[in-house]
Amino acid sequence: MFLGFDSSTQSLTAVIINPQTGEIILQESVHFGNDLPQYKSPSGFIPGGKDGEVHSDPLMWLDALDLLLGRIKDQVDLSKIRMIAGSGQQHGSVYLDDSFEGRLAGLVISKSLSEQLKPAFTRATAPIWMDTSTGEQCAEITAALGGSDEVCARSGSIAIERFTGPQIRRFSKLDPEAYARTAHIHLVSSFMASVLAGKSVSIDYGDGAGMNLLNLEGLGWDTDLLEATAPDLDSKLSSPGAATTPQGPIAGYFVEKYGFSTDCQCALFTGDNPASLVGMGATDPGNIVISLGTSDTFFASMPGPKTDPNGYGHVFGNPIGGFMSLICFRNGSLAREALRDVHGLDWSAFEAPALDATADAAGKNLMLPFYGPEITPRFDFSQPVLQGSEKFETGDAALQVRALLEGQFMNMRLGSQWMEVQAERIRLTGGASKNNGIAQLVADVFQAPVERLDVSNSAALGAALIAAGAAGHDVSELQKTFCQASAGSQLQPNPALDQVYENSMPAFKDLLAGAMGA
Repeated sequence: MFLGFDSSTQSLTAVIINPQTGEIILQESVHFGNDLPQYKSPSGFIPGGKDGEVHSDPLMWLDALDLLLGRIKDQVDLSKIRMIAGSGQQHGSVYLDDSFEGRLAGLVISKSLSEQLKPAFTRATAPIWMDTSTGEQCAEITAALGGSDEVCARSGSIAIERFTGPQIRRFSKLDPEAYARTAHIHLVSSFMASVLAGKSVSIDYGDGAGMNLLNLEGLGWDTDLLEATAPDLDSKLSSPGAATTPQGPIAGYFVEKYGFSTDCQCALFTGDNPASLVGMGATDPGNIVISLGTSDTFFASMPGPKTDPNGYGHVFGNPIGGFMSLICFRNGSLAREALRDVHGLDWSAFEAPALDATADAAGKNLMLPFYGPEITPRFDFSQPVLQGSEKFETGDAALQVRALLEGQFMNMRLGSQWMEVQAERIRLTGGASKNNGIAQLVADVFQAPVERLDVSNSAALGAALIAAGAAGHDVSELQKTFCQASAGSQLQPNPALDQVYENSMPAFKDLLAGAMGA
């Protein structure tokens, strides 16, 4: 059997699979807010941060690991686990002194992980992906490299506030003494992997590409980016590696305390987005995942490290080889809910029967569907922009619902064109994916079949599949078993709308450019 962990913002989840039987043997989670209330982090982070700071307590993650393994050892014979892999919330960073490896090697089961490792931390809290306190540091890194285009070309993203490199730079300037004592800087993923492996292990390519430090062409730390970020940074980072690389046996602490076999191996951990790409069965080019949540995200694999010339999208490593891009659209459910509330609607207005009633207006009314600042494109919108019939512009609710959804998916299609990836199949996830009307519009705008996957905990499942891959299994074959579409969830595009949306795209692009003053 193979075990995958996902250390997300709010919880630590484990998924165990058996490739022989094609079964998911176990799914179990520890919710940080509910199960570890002593950390006073109801949503997984310390509330009340100032100036954009959002941090978590890494000791909480260690206590969660002990608690989770204590729960699952009574449900599954852990001696049958052959390989462990995992994922972590991307961009979060952990800072440790030169005693870290010695403490890992000397773990005893009479004490908790947090009690034994606490003295090794040079920074008591860990900045996570929600932290936006590093605008100044992003500007300094960008200037040192000669501009955003150069940072993006090398690292796959422009310098981003929540990314790890700017966070490291801020720490080195705010507390240079503590930074000097830091011997190891880990991501959430590599930190958790190191604890399980009983030694400090590498950061994988998938998660490492979310740091503004990894050179995509060479898959090593970029010397110029390191120098622009912080002093002596190269010595604090292990050489990056592939997620499917075995790191050796699990630490004796876990064998003795929880019943793992001494033959159980650990692979590198990756980021939650790369792991979700695996868990959603989308590691081959042409398979696209769209997550419809508070923000909408679009991610897909790519054969090469092509970067977004506009700097909106991000390039990470694909854990199974190659690269992937993730593009975030802030006005996802936030915009859908805003329009619903403006017109006093319920969600039936977004369902197929209501949308069918406006089918003759497909592509005729354009809406820039932004109720607040957007990430793709990066612009501070304050309200939607409408262009169309008088009935539409003066507030017809049904026409505006259709135009908002069309606008969201045309913007998604426009914002992903730089990838040059043809959508052969779209896999939808997130709350709004269950709505057949919304799902059908995705199929029609992209002119690609859509399916909803019967997958929960996609990052942890992806990690379990990566673990199996590290042990020699063919991950693509395993995805055919474990990443199945829900029965009856497939929707086909309406070919009659192909040219309709093709003709609407240039007008939508012009409307967008005009609104942004381009």
